[in-house]
Amino acid sequence: MATAQQILKSLNTPKEVREDMLLIFSSFDNRLSKITDLIHTSSALEDRFDSAEKVILRYDSNSNSLAWEDSPEEAREYLSALDEILQLCENLTVEDDKDFVDRADTAIQIAMSRLEDEFRHILIRNTVPLDADRLYGSIRRVSLSFVSNEGVIGDEFESFGEVDNDSSGCFHERGASIGDDLFVDLINPDAVVELREIADRMIRSGYEKECCQAYTSVRREALDECLVILGVEKLSIEDVQKVEWKDLDEKMKKWIQAVKIAVRVLLTGEKRLCDQIFYGSDSIKEICFNETAKWSMMQLLNFGEAVSIGNRSSEKLFRILDMYDALADALPNLQAMVTDEFVCSEAKGVLSGLGEAARATFSEFEKAVQGETSRKPMQNGEIHPITRYVMNYLKLLVVYIETLDSLLESDEDELHGSERVDGDKLETERVSPVTRHFQSLISTLESNLEEKSRLYEDAAIQYIFLMNNIWYVVQKVKDSELGNLLGDHWVRKRRGLTRQYATIYLRSSWSKSLSFLKDEGIGGSSNNASKVALKDRFKNFNACFEEIYRIQTAWKVPDPQLREELRISISEKVIPAYRSFVGRFGSQLESGRNAGKYIKYTPEDLENYLLDLFEGSPGVLHHLRRKSSS
Repeated sequence: MATAQQILKSLNTPKEVREDMLLIFSSFDNRLSKITDLIHTSSALEDRFDSAEKVILRYDSNSNSLAWEDSPEEAREYLSALDEILQLCENLTVEDDKDFVDRADTAIQIAMSRLEDEFRHILIRNTVPLDADRLYGSIRRVSLSFVSNEGVIGDEFESFGEVDNDSSGCFHERGASIGDDLFVDLINPDAVVELREIADRMIRSGYEKECCQAYTSVRREALDECLVILGVEKLSIEDVQKVEWKDLDEKMKKWIQAVKIAVRVLLTGEKRLCDQIFYGSDSIKEICFNETAKWSMMQLLNFGEAVSIGNRSSEKLFRILDMYDALADALPNLQAMVTDEFVCSEAKGVLSGLGEAARATFSEFEKAVQGETSRKPMQNGEIHPITRYVMNYLKLLVVYIETLDSLLESDEDELHGSERVDGDKLETERVSPVTRHFQSLISTLESNLEEKSRLYEDAAIQYIFLMNNIWYVVQKVKDSELGNLLGDHWVRKRRGLTRQYATIYLRSSWSKSLSFLKDEGIGGSSNNASKVALKDRFKNFNACFEEIYRIQTAWKVPDPQLREELRISISEKVIPAYRSFVGRFGSQLESGRNAGKYIKYTPEDLENYLLDLFEGSPGVLHHLRRKSSS
């Protein structure tokens, strides 16, 4: 029977003629008694194919009207017709009617072209624009602020001032985190079913490559648009190198947020979308996702690489660390989703590059502090800008302690716990890399400050300067996480150093004044001392006190506590000595003429005048008369 059918097909006869001839063949042999059933079956299959083919060709001839655009019923009819042809083709073999096979192939090709176009259009029409405001609103921000520095000591140390919770000024926005439950639809959910139905037919028809190409081309552009909305520009490495720091800082901030959103939101949503559309075909959805993700991730990674190989300057360190943390946090999720080894390898390479950039930038900062050699002494002995810069820099860096510890751990110079950099004995804990570097940096700062103190000719103001600066260092450490990092022993040692400087100041500044209040050399007891000698003593003390007042009222001790403690120390040295001297010898001059010329001040006067010291406002005592004692 098969041979008979093949003969008739080769004759290329019409359908009705073939049926008549098969009936004749069946009368020759009773083995062909069921030929009538076969004839009817073959006819029914051809009728089904004809009907399905008409549907496919009808929509092909009306190329301006897409089936899914206006009529879901027509879309279902089109897919059903395609399903019919695919089902009929499943049992075709090379021995089957070549004309029928050709017609089926043609119909499928037409259908695939139409479905590919429709697949692309549905993706485009149903793409949901990224709502950046909603995403940014969901990000928890942690900000550290600092106001601009007023002292200029070179380009390296101009950008930092105070870092206080209530200060206004520039903000360093420490990275923000995105909640695990943040979810966005990249495609209108209602369109997913239609996309899945089209993808399923294209894959069944062997057109998975065309389906993937259509998907990735549309979704790449959609993700590109998302990056634009997030403020990420397409820049080459050379372009990034040319950007000024102020503009680069803004781009780095946007990159940090974009990396977090791209991996945690966009790629997660893209992975979910691929799973839904290409359900049942693991290899296809993997290919589509990898190709779509690769495009946007490489754009982000290129910027990260450009930053990592850029020039090193201290103000970049915080932003580089933010970039490192953002990529480090995103990398596990990226590797869990993206199976493209090239993308994952590039991401790890950029992460390593950012880590090296952070280490190198911190090293450059250490060298800059060590090499800062400004020769202009601070007016009035105030806090040097380098001190403010370094301590505020370290105060901000404490936020990154875990990251810095991991990055600095590989330093070949790392101490393993035998001794602190400044010679202090360890308590029980091992010195961490960050602790060691911070101690070393502050020790370098202290050495630099000692050098700068020698720029003052007056020894007294040298120690006012050192007191101000070391006290500032102590306060910055004590009032921040630096205290936990450096420890109580470190803080106690610096406080002791401040007291030591105060003692040296008192000796260098007030020893001469106090020497005029001693009994030696006045020629007798309190009753018969030389009036000439006493007059000289009081006259010299007054002149010395007035000179100190004139000079040291202009000196500045900004910290109220340190200023008060210093005044108390002076008062405890000077006032009792003056009161005792006046008590012993004042009566010998009070009975004479012009007594007020010599005993110009009461102890209370001096005590009040001491309150004017270290305010930064020069004062002069103009021949003030001694106040009457009560």
